[in-house]
Amino acid sequence: MSAKIAVLMGGPSSERDVSLNSGKAMFAACESLGYDTISVEFENDILSHLDTLKHVDLVLIALHGGIGENGRIQGMFESLGIRYTGSDALSSAICMDKHISKLLAEDVGIFTPRWKRIRKGKTINKLEYALPCVIKPNSEGSTIGLTIVYEESKFDSAVELAFSYDNEILIEQFIDGKEITVSIVENEVLPIIEIKPSHDLYDYECKYTKGMTEYICPAELDENLTNMIHQTALEIYTLLKCRHYARVDFRLDNNNQYWFLEVNTLPGMTDTSLVPKAAAANGVTFEQLIDSIIQQALAN
Repeated sequence: MSAKIAVLMGGPSSERDVSLNSGKAMFAACESLGYDTISVEFENDILSHLDTLKHVDLVLIALHGGIGENGRIQGMFESLGIRYTGSDALSSAICMDKHISKLLAEDVGIFTPRWKRIRKGKTINKLEYALPCVIKPNSEGSTIGLTIVYEESKFDSAVELAFSYDNEILIEQFIDGKEITVSIVENEVLPIIEIKPSHDLYDYECKYTKGMTEYICPAELDENLTNMIHQTALEIYTLLKCRHYARVDFRLDNNNQYWFLEVNTLPGMTDTSLVPKAAAANGVTFEQLIDSIIQQALAN
């Protein structure tokens, strides 16, 4: 008898629409794989669905951002004995907090752009920061609320935008170079993807609109550099206690130094998403990728 799977999607975060797209794709994959699958979509009322979620073998989490990725739903599931996919509550909370994850990476010698965390209400002296710099919410995904500030005149509005999404923001050194990302599934490091957006920034539109971004996979890097980036990505994945799958984002500067930015514990699973692209480069279909995540979770 096949396992009963609930695909959990939606949620109240700013990434709700992406979650719905991920959820629909994951639901279709589960049905194709022959699992007894139900879809659970919510906005603010997760509690009203708990009775349903308690009676499945596994919750396949297709949430992005907010309570779906910061450990709150994971902690609730753990307290109720509900089995689910993705990193546990502690790991999710650590990874969602960019300040904490960067501190932990820096502590073991991993390069990460210099940054300062600012809490809402604190005075900011813009003259302290070299331009260009990156201003972003501490706990958001999909580059929501993020600005690369090239001119002092844009600094205040970038701060205001970031604070509209979070009570803590990061002002971070801008690393000129390439955007690269490394997906990890079942402790296997997948091919590196170089991301070449049509905008200056790999923003929400470029991420989720077909044709707005060029993806090079595997990235055209020499073997030694590729191996070092793979090793560092896996080190970060292990350090931050991730499980099942995750995606580690870097900037690669013009001297081939790679800089850790953040970890996505529930990366997108749409037809433009990066983890499926990396898996496909290794000959793994979307259905096989989803099945791998499910089987890991069921075996835990």
